[in-house]
Amino acid sequence: MSLTISSAAFAHNAAMPSRHTCEGQDLSPPLAWSDVPAGTKSFALIVDDPDAPDPAAPRTTWVHWILYNIDAAARALPEAVDASALPPGTRAGVNDWGRIAYGGPCPPIGRHRYFHKLYALDVVLPDLRQPDKAALEQAMRGHVLAQATLIGTYQKHR
Repeated sequence: MSLTISSAAFAHNAAMPSRHTCEGQDLSPPLAWSDVPAGTKSFALIVDDPDAPDPAAPRTTWVHWILYNIDAAARALPEAVDASALPPGTRAGVNDWGRIAYGGPCPPIGRHRYFHKLYALDVVLPDLRQPDKAALEQAMRGHVLAQATLIGTYQKHR
């Protein structure tokens, strides 16, 4: 058994509903996980898009959401979760829009992939003061017990 992550809103490698994107309400999708390894002290979540700006010629990985120090007892995040509803102790990082919140898919061209990466960590990380993805990955180095990935896709309709 290994760590798994899923969403009631979309299947792995399937299209994400527009309600979770800039064309809809831009709500974070519901996420659930299971098969947590023994010794897990916290979780981290990074949602990013490696296809930016154009899947035919990607130049960057765009970061949509960063959470860390998610309580080890947590097994889900509800849809449209805001800071007040996150599991106790959860901290957020800054996404590539410069916000400390979820930012949904909003691809300028083509169908992009959105990687929802959950990490089981053997520590509770120190306060990283709203880290970007690189800072969080550096802090997690050597502490990842398991990783699970859920990929959703999206292409604008307009």
